Amino acid sequence: LSKLCFEGPEDVLALTANTQPAIFTTSMAALRVLRARCPIEPRLALGHSLGEISALVAVGNFNFRNGVRLSRLRGLSMQQSVPPGVGAMAAIMGLEVEAVEELCARASTGDEQVSPANINGATQIVVAGHTAAVERVSDLAHECEGRAVTLKVSAPFHCPLMQPAADALDEMLGRLDFHPMAAPVISNVEADANFDRERVRGLLVRQVTSRVRWWSSVKKAVDLGCTDAIEFGHGNVLKGLCRRIDRNLKVHSCGEPGDIGKLLEIFGET
Repeated sequence: LSKLCFEGPEDVLALTANTQPAIFTTSMAALRVLRARCPIEPRLALGHSLGEISALVAVGNFNFRNGVRLSRLRGLSMQQSVPPGVGAMAAIMGLEVEAVEELCARASTGDEQVSPANINGATQIVVAGHTAAVERVSDLAHECEGRAVTLKVSAPFHCPLMQPAADALDEMLGRLDFHPMAAPVISNVEADANFDRERVRGLLVRQVTSRVRWWSSVKKAVDLGCTDAIEFGHGNVLKGLCRRIDRNLKVHSCGEPGDIGKLLEIFGET
């Protein structure tokens, strides 16, 4: 995995079967480096899609090794659930979720379905499903003065087409031990804080075929008193999304070597 992350090739790394364990591992590496130098511990955790596994490992629900195994199986089974070209995803901007849900209903047929997959903002919704249905939603969004951008993904995540992946994940989760959590985790499915380790299996399985309620999850974190958050891993996509959801929430990045020093200045050093 390290060789693939550092040396590629990029097209192989881009396969979700490899991307998911790579993202998980690099995120956990960033967390471990920060913890080695900073006494900070989370009072609350959440993650976007795959990131929910990272959040659960961060609060001790299960160990790093099982996190790698889960992310690998999750990515591989998602990739195998839908043949290439059958499914697609698109980002719809400028329309609220109720409007997008209506467009999805209009675009769906008995054989071709599409539904909201990620609620990333009040007017930033990703849809997923059969390719033809996703294309119809995109056309309808333009007619309603919204914008649509087809996403470059290897599978249509977070929709009913992912049921085979959900079944595979459920089988593996049934063999794992879940430990008490040091802090609650806001689940993507319910957008609510969960402190019950016995519910984790069901929430992770449901997440594979359900929408990621990111907008509501961030709102919930703020309602619970969160003022500062740290995004672990490469890039700052979630930081940008959070800024648009609540400008009072301070989101700090921890994915590049220079980020550690900045965080130590803010939170102190061991």
